[in-house]
Amino acid sequence: MIRSSRTSRTPFQPTPGLILTVLAAAGILVSLAQTLIVPLIGELPRIFDTSAANASWIITSTLLAGAVSTPIMGRLADLYGKKPMLMVAIIAFVAGSIACALAPNLGVMILGRTLQGVASGMVALGISMLHQLLPKDRAGAAIALMSSSMGIGGALGLPVSAAVAQFADWRILFWSVGIAGILVAIAIAVVIRPVPQAKTDATFDIVGAIGLAVGLVALLLGVSKGSEWGWTSPTTLGALAIAVVVLLAWGWYELKLRFPLISLRTAIIPTVLFTNLASIMFGFVMYAINLVVPQIMQLPVSLGYGLGQSMVLMGLWVMPIGIGMMLVSKLGAEISRTRGPRTTLMLAGLVIAAGYGAIMIILATMGNRTPGDASDTVVYLTLALMSLCAAVTGAGIGFAFGAMPALIMGAVPPSEVAAANGFNSLMRSLGTTSAAAVIGVILASMMHEYGGFHVPTLSGFFTVLGIAVGAALAGTALAALVPRRP
Repeated sequence: MIRSSRTSRTPFQPTPGLILTVLAAAGILVSLAQTLIVPLIGELPRIFDTSAANASWIITSTLLAGAVSTPIMGRLADLYGKKPMLMVAIIAFVAGSIACALAPNLGVMILGRTLQGVASGMVALGISMLHQLLPKDRAGAAIALMSSSMGIGGALGLPVSAAVAQFADWRILFWSVGIAGILVAIAIAVVIRPVPQAKTDATFDIVGAIGLAVGLVALLLGVSKGSEWGWTSPTTLGALAIAVVVLLAWGWYELKLRFPLISLRTAIIPTVLFTNLASIMFGFVMYAINLVVPQIMQLPVSLGYGLGQSMVLMGLWVMPIGIGMMLVSKLGAEISRTRGPRTTLMLAGLVIAAGYGAIMIILATMGNRTPGDASDTVVYLTLALMSLCAAVTGAGIGFAFGAMPALIMGAVPPSEVAAANGFNSLMRSLGTTSAAAVIGVILASMMHEYGGFHVPTLSGFFTVLGIAVGAALAGTALAALVPRRP
């Protein structure tokens, strides 16, 4: 008898660790790309020979694209597959990175940043996929790490981008993330297997997608550009009015549909509703620390409450924010497993409030010293303490970002998991946008002249930090309203 020379091959079975590595890398890459532009903000008008107002669209375009695309991409993933939409997102990211690297003018740069913003939905998609791809005992910690990847990438990427921007051509930044994006795309194609789809005869709500996009763009433009345009200007008030009208009409339309883009009936389930409201608070506190601490670290020591660090050194000192988020992923998942994600979310708000409160104490101590009267030892000790407090705050944010998806996915039908996670990410985006607007207004109104420049006062920073403590405690209160589960 002749035996066949062919041997059966065992299909490639990626380990849970490999799956998490690939998806987390995608999330971190997206957030890293968002911070790439930070060291260049002051140089953008010169680079593209334009005004500061026009150059600001390089940042605003990414914000708008991410906010609009994330819930829409989540719904498409529920209908047509999560892996295909993940590939669409990473391809858009690579195309945007290449466009930015080659950008000959402002228009191309804005287009590239818009495409990078489309990829923001990868985090919500990754969370939904981990929920289905990993064993239950591994999924909690993995989802917490994936959910925190936006903050981790931002904190870890800032010193790298600052160093490149200071010592090399800024275009290298975008070439680097573009090449990394290609590698991540290949890894997704090879490692991530398609996840089972919930059977449904639903179709995509095109009218709802257009309405949501128009309403969100108007809302976020009004909030993010209000300080630049003037809060009482016709442009700002008009944008906010359009947002209110369009979003109310959109909500009325969605409630009439059998298969809406976002199920508002699901959104008002108490667990989903209070988790999303808490997400706004936690988005606020996450962005606030990235606005306040770096400024304090870079202000001159002679001011009395500055620490005199360069952009690169500041980036190194704030890295513990991301490290804190990363280190608590397993602990947060264990607390959620034994006590429930509601408890983890409540704990998160208390830890964040404690971190911000400790920073306020440090700042008060700095404010008591005589301007210019600080030795190098005092400065570095203060930097170390502030970095430690920032790490505590980051740990609290990590707790929150791990608990929120767990609460959402435990409360919605399987056919709406990706869309619900996308909507939750949108709520976080509203929090970060609100933080930028509120903090910008406060610090701009509490300035004094120093060395020919206007810098925020110590009272301005105290006010912002106090508001952040209040937002963290509000997040805890909202988490307490989430119904208990057995």
